[in-house]
Amino acid sequence: MAEGEIHNNSGEPVFAVLTQYLKDFSFENPHAPRSLRPREKAPQIDVNINVNANPIGDDNYDVVLSLSVKTKDDTEILFHIELIYGGIFHIKNIPQEHVMPLVFIECPRLLFPFARQIISDATQNGGFPPLWIDPIDFATMFQKRVAEEQKNNQTQPS
Repeated sequence: MAEGEIHNNSGEPVFAVLTQYLKDFSFENPHAPRSLRPREKAPQIDVNINVNANPIGDDNYDVVLSLSVKTKDDTEILFHIELIYGGIFHIKNIPQEHVMPLVFIECPRLLFPFARQIISDATQNGGFPPLWIDPIDFATMFQKRVAEEQKNNQTQPS
């Protein structure tokens, strides 16, 4: 999208990725090379993902995916990954009721394949088979977030 299209004043809806960035990344393989030996059963893989967003300037949002992956067998951690991957999105002339779903569903959906690739490459470069994280249902995550916020608002004293 050209710069002029992002800052148009025509009233047309605008949803654009301004930039993407790797904010923080850690790959720990604490028991290498012992952890690289063949295994009889598949290791346990725990994946946690979080989405945070903050408005920055006019019509821009910084959306950040935080992923944590811990893989262990019966006795030890095989590897641990922490990744913070973000993007800045320009959202303009979108009805207010649609902005938060865009920020918490569509923005992370656009960022996720890049974060997933970083994790896959890191596991492979660490001596393990590439780890392909299953696609994430960001719509359900957002619905849970909204429900939790509503619950918290109802339980807070006035």
